[in-house]
Amino acid sequence: MNNAVAAFLGKHNFPVHMDVNPVIDALLFDMHEGLSGRPAAQDMIRTFCNPPAKRAAGESVIVIDAGGTNFRSCLVTFDQQGKAVIDFMEKTRMPGIERELSRREFFDQFAENLEHLKDKSANIGFCFSYPMTITEDGDGILLGFSKEIKAPEVVGCHVGKELAQTLAAHGWQKKVHISMLNDTVAALLAGAACPDEGNRYSSYIGFILGTGMNGAYIQPADSRYKGLKEQIIVCENGKFDKAQRSDFDVAYDRKSVKPGSSLLEKMCSGAYLGPVSYEVIHTAAEEGLFSRKFAESLLAINSLTLIEMDAFLHAPFGTGSILGAKAAESATMEDYDTLHQLLDAVVERSARFTAALLSACVIKSGRGTNAAEPVCILCNGTTFFKTYKIRSRVEGYLDELLVRQRGLFYEIISRDNDITLGAAIAGLIGK
Repeated sequence: MNNAVAAFLGKHNFPVHMDVNPVIDALLFDMHEGLSGRPAAQDMIRTFCNPPAKRAAGESVIVIDAGGTNFRSCLVTFDQQGKAVIDFMEKTRMPGIERELSRREFFDQFAENLEHLKDKSANIGFCFSYPMTITEDGDGILLGFSKEIKAPEVVGCHVGKELAQTLAAHGWQKKVHISMLNDTVAALLAGAACPDEGNRYSSYIGFILGTGMNGAYIQPADSRYKGLKEQIIVCENGKFDKAQRSDFDVAYDRKSVKPGSSLLEKMCSGAYLGPVSYEVIHTAAEEGLFSRKFAESLLAINSLTLIEMDAFLHAPFGTGSILGAKAAESATMEDYDTLHQLLDAVVERSARFTAALLSACVIKSGRGTNAAEPVCILCNGTTFFKTYKIRSRVEGYLDELLVRQRGLFYEIISRDNDITLGAAIAGLIGK
């Protein structure tokens, strides 16, 4: 990193080559407080479930994946060898997008969306990507929707119970068993259900780094946490608020829809890397880090997405991105270097925080001490797999933080249709 960039970032409290171990320690403390029932930034949600002891075989499960703007549904059938086949996949709009719905209208639309799957199975795995409290019978109590969904009467209800009653009212003959989960639990279960031939894992982690970020791990029974049996814990990592924030993070947070919330997510995930980078380069242009003409060109940009910043990092001399096009018109070679280093610093920080989160989950699992049976980390999300050098950097940091420093072993994997498969597995738990 050149001296001017390092000085600029330091001036604005942006950590350069951040030491990850103190972040791990802070995360572990916060996780401990949450599991102990004391105030914590991460919610540490108990799920009361674990991966099944054996593979699913000869079973069919209806899968619902509802979150954001899309409602997906399908039938997953496991053959006698446990191989999954996905049929009857349909995608439609999430109820409550177009207009405000009552509770009855909301669940009636769910039933209409599932009409093509009526009575194809009595088991339903429901991946519901909104904050909820999981109950011991596998249901979920909705805590709130994001701003896009307008169905206030649904908040506080038992989603699985309401859906089961609505399906019966719509003529379903089978009494359905519904298991509620979120996408991180689905990712974890997919990793546990689909190991490569010849591999064994000592524990499992599900991690999402896409538009948002979150993680789940298997917490062993621990006498420090009253009544806690071994089970999957959802961490809500994006809410962690004890990491150093730069001036750029503070500036963007003030402009965001919900200031003061999801602070770590706003520093790491795909929805925010572009806007935070905009704050970085806009400030740099104002403070003289670029040549005058190129600075004026950058200041004319009104916003920046991850796609645009990532395109420049992958191909700085390409003109297909807004930054590449503006650089081609007026940037000096020093400008190219400065812009690339600034954007790369934002991505690098995301990789280090991601490594800290994954390290904390591995450490809390209490497993991974045998190299032949590492902890399996199933990662999901285009930010993790596609953004400039994030995956390779995360793996490099984990090798240092876990393997060399702590003697803990891990393996990062991915699976096609992981959320669908994990939700299907959940639909068979406790039936």
